[in-house]
Amino acid sequence: MKINKLFLTASFALCAAFMANAQEAQEETEYVFQPHWYVQGQVGMQETLGETSFGKLASFNAQVGVGYRFNPVLGARLIFNGWTSKGSIEVDGKRSDWKWNYVAPTVNATVDLVNLIGGFNPERPVNAGIFAGIGANIAARNGEANDVNNALKASVYKDLDAAARPDVLRNIWTGTKARFVGQFGVYADYNLTSNLKLGLELQANVLPDGYNSKKAGNADWYFNGLVGVKYAFGTTFTKQKRKKCCAATAEPKIIEKIVEVPVEKIVVKEVIKEVPAPLTRDVFFKISTIKITKDEMYKVAEVARYMKTNPDTKVTVTGYADKGTGSMKLNLRLSAQRAEAVANALIKEYGIASDRITVKSMGEVEDQPYPTPAQNRVAICIVE
Repeated sequence: MKINKLFLTASFALCAAFMANAQEAQEETEYVFQPHWYVQGQVGMQETLGETSFGKLASFNAQVGVGYRFNPVLGARLIFNGWTSKGSIEVDGKRSDWKWNYVAPTVNATVDLVNLIGGFNPERPVNAGIFAGIGANIAARNGEANDVNNALKASVYKDLDAAARPDVLRNIWTGTKARFVGQFGVYADYNLTSNLKLGLELQANVLPDGYNSKKAGNADWYFNGLVGVKYAFGTTFTKQKRKKCCAATAEPKIIEKIVEVPVEKIVVKEVIKEVPAPLTRDVFFKISTIKITKDEMYKVAEVARYMKTNPDTKVTVTGYADKGTGSMKLNLRLSAQRAEAVANALIKEYGIASDRITVKSMGEVEDQPYPTPAQNRVAICIVE
């Protein structure tokens, strides 16, 4: 029975060692959105809706604003839009135009449709969405409209006394006039950096009748097209590691072996040679670059530390490029240079011998390792 107990103990120890080696958790990086404030400035053109062809009532427009992003999809902003608007009227075959100034503070809710549909990804080059809100249009300097109205009164009603002549512009106003304004539109932002964006915005604005001094019995409209920049303060996202499911392990089988020999003559020696489990690390690159970022260099350090701990291991570094971006020639070069960049970092920064490193580049292959473009800008390191 002593022999039986000895073999049972050795079997349990061997199974425990294999189970420990088989359960190495793999890690990958995920992006975490950080709420933040931003400011923006834009310039462009405005077209006031009127009784003339498109472009006849175009005028310069400008906008500044401050906003807050609560999460990858929803945000809010306060904007100040203004400059000039134009009006026009045709009487007896003669057209008269005029302009006036305004400023319109407006509060908007914003929705990022790209993040809503495709999920948050700060490496994505373009984001787009919609917005809507309400505010006030504060108009002033309507002197040109009053001059046009007085001239038309004298021309159209010249047979009447001056005091009895009615207004031709039947909603003429003077001084400063504040009106409710509703606003909605679309926007698109090109991400220059994680904090700086170049943007395009198209917006429609609706006001009560009379904004252009005319009486039409329906709402007045003006439309703005704007381009500008948006700057976000602080950190807009962070990275964190998430663990994948551990590899499935086979249920250990315990085999009881009975040896019918005298106890004093039995010598049992158990030699368990530990074979290190393979290590895989994905070093991601920004679009069209071969430089390893500070956020990705820790993965190279993990590969080097693992190889120093296990001196019999070697690493294969395979570079890839996103086939949806750039030409085939460019992608073939990028994939090779990305793999070389990781290999050089292992050699120069961490002292790994070059004969322990194999460099490959897959270029623009049909079956890429991952489903998204950003994940395929990668050098995959496999240590065995």
